[in-house]
Amino acid sequence: MELLGYWRLMNVPRPGRAERLGRLVGLRVLRIPGTRRTLVVAGSTDRLRDLMLLPASLAATTRVTVVVAYWRAPRRGWSGRVGPLEHLCRQRVALPGRGRGIATVGVRLSRAVQLREVLRAGLAALVPDRPLPSPARPSVTSRGRPPAYLPSGGSVLLGELVGSPEIRAHDILLQPPGTGGVAPDTPPYAVGWDSSRHGLRASDAAPAVLVDALRVNPRGRRPDCYGPDTPRVRLDFAPAVRRPRPGRAYPLDGPGLTAPVLAALRRTGVVDCPRVPDAEPVAVAALLVQIAMTGAVLSVPALPERVAALVAPELRTLLADPVPERGTLALEARSVRQRRAALRGHATGLALPRLASAVFPRLGPVPSVSALLTTRRPERLPEAVRMLLAQTYPEMEIVLCLHGVELPEAVRVALAGSGRPYEIVRVSGTASFGEALGAATERARGSLVSKFDDDDSYAAEHLWDLVLARHYSGATLVGKGSEFVYLQARDVTLRRPSGSAESDCTVVAGGTILIARGDLEAVGGWRPVPRSVDFGLLDRVRRDGGGLYRTHPLGYVYHRRATGHTWDPGEDYFLADAHARWPGLPPEVLAETAAEARSGIDPPVPRPVPGGRPRAGRRFGG
Repeated sequence: MELLGYWRLMNVPRPGRAERLGRLVGLRVLRIPGTRRTLVVAGSTDRLRDLMLLPASLAATTRVTVVVAYWRAPRRGWSGRVGPLEHLCRQRVALPGRGRGIATVGVRLSRAVQLREVLRAGLAALVPDRPLPSPARPSVTSRGRPPAYLPSGGSVLLGELVGSPEIRAHDILLQPPGTGGVAPDTPPYAVGWDSSRHGLRASDAAPAVLVDALRVNPRGRRPDCYGPDTPRVRLDFAPAVRRPRPGRAYPLDGPGLTAPVLAALRRTGVVDCPRVPDAEPVAVAALLVQIAMTGAVLSVPALPERVAALVAPELRTLLADPVPERGTLALEARSVRQRRAALRGHATGLALPRLASAVFPRLGPVPSVSALLTTRRPERLPEAVRMLLAQTYPEMEIVLCLHGVELPEAVRVALAGSGRPYEIVRVSGTASFGEALGAATERARGSLVSKFDDDDSYAAEHLWDLVLARHYSGATLVGKGSEFVYLQARDVTLRRPSGSAESDCTVVAGGTILIARGDLEAVGGWRPVPRSVDFGLLDRVRRDGGGLYRTHPLGYVYHRRATGHTWDPGEDYFLADAHARWPGLPPEVLAETAAEARSGIDPPVPRPVPGGRPRAGRRFGG
């Protein structure tokens, strides 16, 4: 079959040792003739996700051995387990003793299931796999070839529908274009959408481009990607005159970014795209969106109208802006803004529920979040509450815990007129900090809870960053590192080493913790201690086997003041290992542009919540 066209990346960085091994091993699926036994050999877990997009993953099997040639533990002491899998009789997980090396997962089943389901369950033993929580969400059934955007870590039905006298077979049916609508054997209230490789069409609306963010995301990016010596990569498109050599070019009708390309883009700062074709607009738009999701900054001088119409407006605007110079904080901030726009505009886990809300209007497209702010310093409340109210995340409530203090009148007025749901919790000043946080959590109504500190700085998109990281990392708890520190006495901002960003970790800044309320309560909640409450929760999550993930550091600044810190090693401690410093607080540290900071552009207004009182009559979380 003649290819529709192909694309390739030129001048990509040299692969690292792990990726060279991954390329050498590649991806192999071996079936023993006359049996339903399958051996899967993959160079990395990313290649296992690639396999889930191939027709070979739909084959039935009863016995599977998966070998990953180079596996690295998400954290020290990792002890993952095989996920839910029907008809499981026997399982075996063998991990390297030093946390990196060959990993093997073997399962034996009493009945045959699709290889895709075995891979999904096996990945849970190798990488974190917590989905975003939701009180209600439609099930998805896909017929025919699996679209590339279906979540590789989620439970999605594939194949023919199974009827039931008690409940409809599906909520959303994805079917190949030209099928002729919903099949006659399905209930009349089922929703049928035409689905292509990279998008779907709902009713008479324009096609929507979707991407599986569990497979394509910014995981593994480092600050040195934005250095002045990092080579610029070029994205070329070409018509399919003849089939290109494998590994040199990729077909437009393929899955998009595969494991080898993802590895290259994780080390790339800027991708120049001098010409974007007008042909195959859905496939071209999907490729651009996927590159943006990795954090590589796209330079696109012009987008054809048909391609531009398929890109989320926020991302389309960013692609048209000039790319900042390499080696600057502005380039890193641009990367963060671009990946954020791509993820919330096109990630399947967020975009598909948003599309479904036209049919199921009571199902929210994003999980609700309760922002917990516990304080015994009323003088800091006005600024802390202002930053909370500036958050652009639409489904957020504020839970303000007054720890032995009274609520200032100005703060009460600001909360009452904000349009945000909020809750005021009062605890005795003799209660420990952990007990106060427990009281605040008890009154929270969000599916997720996030801790804010009253003496640090948060950008307007901070909460969005955490929810997106929670989605694509699959970790139990996510947060940011204390990489940017503002010394108030010197009016200077420092950048210090604080672990690797966009990676699994063991520690995050306490003032940036985000976790599902169910997960928080399952590990025992907050410890009733007066200090180091954050460390106590991180330790409980680790001991329970949960994963921790640290996203990029922009948008959060840890403040050091002359007084008011229970832990005070002195300013010299922070100055000693700082590798960059700026006067004042640069807007780029908060992932803003200098122009936005000068003009005072307001953040997007959150969706108003009907009602007038803080709790009774207020709608929250869909």
